[in-house]
Amino acid sequence: MSYILAIGDRAYSSWSLRGWLLFDAFAIPVTSRRGQLYTDGFSQLLAEFAPARTVPALRLPDGTVIADTLAIAEELASRHPEAHHWPAAPRARAIARALVAEMHAGFAALRNTCPMNLRAAYTGFAPPAEVLADLDRLATIWDWARHETGSDGPWLCGGYSVADAFFAPVAARIAGYALPVSARAQAYVAAHLAHPSFGRWHAQALVDGPDQPVYDRVLPRRNWPATGATA
Repeated sequence: MSYILAIGDRAYSSWSLRGWLLFDAFAIPVTSRRGQLYTDGFSQLLAEFAPARTVPALRLPDGTVIADTLAIAEELASRHPEAHHWPAAPRARAIARALVAEMHAGFAALRNTCPMNLRAAYTGFAPPAEVLADLDRLATIWDWARHETGSDGPWLCGGYSVADAFFAPVAARIAGYALPVSARAQAYVAAHLAHPSFGRWHAQALVDGPDQPVYDRVLPRRNWPATGATA
């Protein structure tokens, strides 16, 4: 029995994206089961993954179900040390875990004001003060992580890690709403869009079920920035 991951709509479910990246970006096979949000089918999917109440939810090879991306990340890291979900260096690993914890619990203004929508990119969005504060905080902790870990590549703590997977939907929001960030932060966003796993997810999101009008914003649209390979 392989890993089976319950997810929501790929275009809109940011936590599903995080959960799936914990597999695809680290070369761990998984079978995805999608439920369309706000439908009976989604409720039925969750019922099959009880006691989970949210997606992503993971059924382990022995049949055990766990929910929440942080729990999934830790379980996969324990089962697949060869995948290097966390940095090997203790200092970098501690910083990556701190980043993940803050992302997991914070940035409510950005999440609520700018829901992820991989089918739309906007112009003319004026972020309120609360969103600007979240963006400032992101720039602070991203720069801090790079400085403290000596990361000189595209990722925050050296190689691609759980911390980067957790910030992938943030990158999608910054790109989709053209949010104002520093040049360093914009380069980090570009690295996410160029990542092959993000590209594969985005390509599936474009054809993954009907549009969900609840995620639309009344703003002028533009083309989505280029993403990574979809092969």
